[in-house]
Amino acid sequence: MKDTAHVKRVLLYLTVLLCVPTSLWGQTRAANLGSLDNKPFHWGIQVGYTQSKFDLRFSENDSLRQNIQGVTSYYSPGFHINVIGDLRIGDNLNLRVLPGITLISRDIAYSWSEAYTSTHWKYDTRRTVESVYGEIPVELKFRAKRYTNFRPYLITGGSWGFDIASLFKNKNNNDESIIRLNQIDLRYTAGVGFDFFLRYVKFAIEFKMAFGVLDLKVMDDDYYTQSTDNLHSRTFMLSFTFEG
Repeated sequence: MKDTAHVKRVLLYLTVLLCVPTSLWGQTRAANLGSLDNKPFHWGIQVGYTQSKFDLRFSENDSLRQNIQGVTSYYSPGFHINVIGDLRIGDNLNLRVLPGITLISRDIAYSWSEAYTSTHWKYDTRRTVESVYGEIPVELKFRAKRYTNFRPYLITGGSWGFDIASLFKNKNNNDESIIRLNQIDLRYTAGVGFDFFLRYVKFAIEFKMAFGVLDLKVMDDDYYTQSTDNLHSRTFMLSFTFEG
């Protein structure tokens, strides 16, 4: 009797192991949202996490280098949200416009010489520069062949941004100097993404890098600004999109 019960349990486990993968495979094989890719135009929304920093070059000024030994920028977290307008150009090519808002924070670390800090102790070793960009990215989306409910893709394009929170017009002073940035930034982007066709919506995970083309630096009469010859934005974006 014990052997019979044991055999029944084994058969039950084997049945479950065989049925579950078969059921899941059947669900995977069913094509969801089959007509979405054939629509000439559709909408969506994108939200995501960013990591941003400055691509900078340390000043060549010899007199300044006597007081500052180095300048480094580190990635800092941020957030973005965009509306997606997707225009179908061909079977494997789409044009996307993604107007939205991007919150960016970037850190700059300064290495002051020991002799300088002994007489200028108030100078910061780290500064944070925050921006709120209203952006209009325009991208081309190159789609691979769809496999059931999955499709990878590549993206490339550019973005125009205006810093809503810019301190560009603020006058600097020696007591409380700030790092001013130009309000306009142009960036080119490149990345990869993966579309997942769910029952009611198309969900995607996207990885993208954005490289600033314009020098954002505004020259001021302070060491924080003079320590670099240029400042260009660099941003990594992890995005989640929902389209339907």
